[in-house]
Amino acid sequence: MQTVDAVDSTLNPLVANVKPSKTMALTDLATSMKEKGIDVIGLAAGEPDFDTPAAIVAAGIEALQRGMTRYTPNTGTTALRKAICKKLKDDNGLEYAPNEVVVSNGAKQSIWQAVLATCSPGDEVIIPAPYWVSYTEMATLAGAQPVVIPTTPEEGFILSADKLEAHLTPRSRLLILCSPSNPTGAVYSRAALEALADVVRRHPRLLVLSDEIYEYIIYKPAEHHSFGALPGMWERTLTVNGFSKAYAMTGWRLGYLAGPHHYVAAAAVIQSQSTSGASSIAQHAGVTALELGPGGGQPVQDMLHAFRQRRDMIVSRLRAIPGVKLAEPQGAFYVLPEMSAFFGPAAMDRIAAALSPEVYTRQSKKRIITL
Repeated sequence: MQTVDAVDSTLNPLVANVKPSKTMALTDLATSMKEKGIDVIGLAAGEPDFDTPAAIVAAGIEALQRGMTRYTPNTGTTALRKAICKKLKDDNGLEYAPNEVVVSNGAKQSIWQAVLATCSPGDEVIIPAPYWVSYTEMATLAGAQPVVIPTTPEEGFILSADKLEAHLTPRSRLLILCSPSNPTGAVYSRAALEALADVVRRHPRLLVLSDEIYEYIIYKPAEHHSFGALPGMWERTLTVNGFSKAYAMTGWRLGYLAGPHHYVAAAAVIQSQSTSGASSIAQHAGVTALELGPGGGQPVQDMLHAFRQRRDMIVSRLRAIPGVKLAEPQGAFYVLPEMSAFFGPAAMDRIAAALSPEVYTRQSKKRIITL
């Protein structure tokens, strides 16, 4: 993993304080191993193992054949931003105009630009844990201070209103919520979001970044609710979504940010001086993706069926292991078991008692630990 030398005085101190993405480092390592012929399974990047639906691929090919290969407007094509507005209204109860949407090179860029546009040095960014590894580093790179609030399996990895209130200060600027969650699969109910919204109302300076990239990957009876659709929260919320997870379009690099115009316009300025607009080909395909139907249409529902079967299988196997604590994921494609019972000398004796002598002996402790 490449790191930045913190003592190099020729670098911006903010860069010296930012850690490289562990997700990307492990993904790159797995790719490098595969290129060397090593049989390895990469479980770092959150990437569906399905092909992009055929209709979306055909739209990308059509874009190439029609010569749609030039720069687009910085904030995205009008066709795609209108399609996003329709999607947000129909699926999420969120009303946006096209000039309140910025299309970016992936939801990750949208999140980063939202953080940079709203946070100043000394501000605090509130992040419930467990969390996607980039949230804290984005806050640091903006000069803000990440404030991590732990949640537990017993709480379903859901941030409570009381915990949020206890961690807020006059410097609190941005609360980042991810539902369905990476990496826990937790889904916030409407009641849980309303309780958080009551706290947000009491802190006029606090904004909410709602990361909804896993919105379509959700297991009934759980339901998705957009924070910005709650009463009084539209003005306080920046909604991020994209195409990578639901439509298996990770390599197409296409995401978007929607919110009040002055915040979105600031994010657009940042984008104009960095990457400019997203791929014209991906944007044309994105319109087709949004036209597949509610919930992503049948192709996404087929993927969701497979994800649910996998979720049920891994949950049942983990729960069969004594000592594992597990909040059953309600969405996304992650499972995060709590394994603290297996650490320390006493844990090894419990493992020994649970396994047959053929599988475990005191002489094989080292092997068991490494498996």
